Amino acid sequence: MTYRIVYTQVPAPRAAVEPRRTVSTEEFATEHQALGRARELLETGVHQGVAVRDHSGNELCGVRLQWRLGGFTGE
Repeated sequence: MTYRIVYTQVPAPRAAVEPRRTVSTEEFATEHQALGRARELLETGVHQGVAVRDHSGNELCGVRLQWRLGGFTGE
């Protein structure tokens, strides 16, 4: 089974210029690896729109992903 992480990275803003968002994807062989990487991305605070998808197209994002990772991080 393959798990894919899709996320958006927003670079540091420049003076009066709209920052460009970059959408990236990474693939993992196991759910454990994918969720570990998702946790890393969320903890950096630089990434937005983190989602984990399995081979069937099921997607975990937002609150559902936070709960799957063991609750809310940060605040």
